[in-house]
Amino acid sequence: MRRRSPTSQCSDDSMEKGQGKNHHPRICLLVSLSGLFWFLLLYFHFVILGGNHVQDSPSLDPIFLKGQSIITPQSNPLNRATFRRAKVEKRNAQPPVIQPVIRNNSTRRRDPESYSFMRALRTVENKSDPCGGRYIYVHDLPPRFNEDMLKECKTLSPWTNMCKFTANAGLGPQMENADGVFSNTGWYATNQFAVDVIFGNRMKQYECLTNDSSLAAAIFVPFYAGFDIARYLWGYNTSMRDAASLDLVDWLQKRPEWSIMGGKDHFLVAGRITWDFRRLSDSDSDWGNKLLFLPAGRNMSMLVVESSPWNANDFGIPYPTYFHPAKDAEVFVWQDRMRKLERKWLFCFAGGARPDNPKSIRGQIIDQCKESKVCQLLKCGQSGESKCHSPSSIMQMFQSSLFCLQPQGDSYTRRSAFDAMLAGCIPVFFHPASAYTQYTWHLPKNYSSFSVFISENDVRKKNISIEERLNQIPLEKVKEMREVVISMIPRLIYADPRSKLETLKDAFDVSVQAVIKKVTKLRKDIIEDRKDDNFIEELSWKYELLDEGQTQIGAHEWDPFFEKPKDGSAESEAEAAKNSWKNEQGQHS
Repeated sequence: MRRRSPTSQCSDDSMEKGQGKNHHPRICLLVSLSGLFWFLLLYFHFVILGGNHVQDSPSLDPIFLKGQSIITPQSNPLNRATFRRAKVEKRNAQPPVIQPVIRNNSTRRRDPESYSFMRALRTVENKSDPCGGRYIYVHDLPPRFNEDMLKECKTLSPWTNMCKFTANAGLGPQMENADGVFSNTGWYATNQFAVDVIFGNRMKQYECLTNDSSLAAAIFVPFYAGFDIARYLWGYNTSMRDAASLDLVDWLQKRPEWSIMGGKDHFLVAGRITWDFRRLSDSDSDWGNKLLFLPAGRNMSMLVVESSPWNANDFGIPYPTYFHPAKDAEVFVWQDRMRKLERKWLFCFAGGARPDNPKSIRGQIIDQCKESKVCQLLKCGQSGESKCHSPSSIMQMFQSSLFCLQPQGDSYTRRSAFDAMLAGCIPVFFHPASAYTQYTWHLPKNYSSFSVFISENDVRKKNISIEERLNQIPLEKVKEMREVVISMIPRLIYADPRSKLETLKDAFDVSVQAVIKKVTKLRKDIIEDRKDDNFIEELSWKYELLDEGQTQIGAHEWDPFFEKPKDGSAESEAEAAKNSWKNEQGQHS
């Protein structure tokens, strides 16, 4: 018996059911073809067509590589050929922005080695290198920013011929010692606004200069900013006053050194008060230029003889005195001499009244000094008496007094304070911004260790006698304070720029060291991703008074001194700067 195929069986069955009619085999064939058709249709729909609808498929599962989301063919449950086709299309499209994946609520920190300043930081680790961590790179500025100004020294002041004061590397003419008040060497008739050139020439003698900016702990910009603005303060429009500053910024921003930290490792010096560089508008009637308000100016550190209590991009450095020693021995001899002097006056004052300024207490101070038998007075009028502008007369008075009164001038500070301390005279301040919040790099934070503070509000209301207040200080305490003042002398003077002190640090050394410390801390904060989001720039003066490691500020006893008047009744800082420029042309006013 033959084995029957399914078709034969179907035919036989059909024949049996159909009682042998021959059309039954056709029906069986149609059924088979119909089944094949539906099978092919379903296969085409779900397999061939279904593979093209990638967008309708489930989302692709990513894998993570260094915090980035990467899609792979293996993660696609659908057709790999389709994925390859999508990759070709992706090459022709713009690359997507891939966001980093945040895990455990923390971000991946940038590799410290990727920072360009790491080489400079590492120089500290080289113990055999005495300049490790102290290198300074100096920009080679075009001479129009510095030396050309000295060639035109007659134009630096509308009233004073500055040519004689720019001589001797900025120290001015050497002074004779006919009255025996000075030492025989190291004394010069230095102009109080000459720090630009003194500091610049002193930098040329700095022992850790480098031509490799990648080693630099800080970068110096030898722009004579004070000399520049002095040329155009009177009778010039804002475009002229701003021209050199804008030119400087443009030059710096094109330098590769600038791009490393956006200028935050740069510093420059101006031997003028900060208000000469903080013009608030572009009106020709407003004072000064806007160097410190330029974005680039905000990034750099500017060293000025008077800084702003409400801004963070300037720092106070001492006014220049008349003493510029070339050797350590000259300093030691002077200090010993100040210790041994007999001081017959309890206190003294050199200066003039400010009748046009209702807030000035100079009138009360002059009256109290006149009425006292233990006060020595050198009263200076608007035009000035000869003795008020005689360095010999001024220093002789300071050397014979225990205390030297230092009220505000037209602005917060006075050169006189540094001349007094140079003479071993204990300064008496009446406003904290006259010294305590200004020269935090150079003066002890414990202000009572070297000075006396009497609130100007008490003097103005005539609630206190200066003589009585000073007489209340025990003689032993006075002796201790005077010794602190005398020990501070090296930090307050600028050594002769043509030489260098061997063991002592002068005002230049202290300033450079402070700048380096500031830049180094900033670099470490960048590496560690540390940010002080709570910093309040308008309270900058408070931060300067914090001890090492402190970051929090709060209410302070000096808050009333730094509240800006809201009624507009007080003289503006710009107006104070203008009056200061006129009145302080003499050595003391």
